[in-house]
Amino acid sequence: MKLITFLKNVSREMKKVSWPKGKELTSYTITVISTVAFVAVFFAVVDLGISQFLNVFFE
Repeated sequence: MKLITFLKNVSREMKKVSWPKGKELTSYTITVISTVAFVAVFFAVVDLGISQFLNVFFE
């Protein structure tokens, strides 16, 4: 019975959720993808820089 009550409560709460519209969703998706890409490139450059420094310093 607890599972059924839980699922009813989940269903009730999901009806209260304000879902983003298509234009908002596209904007949020582009923001997330560009942020992830920027962070990935940033850390790749930092990693490359540290690797080059260590190769020059320790060889």
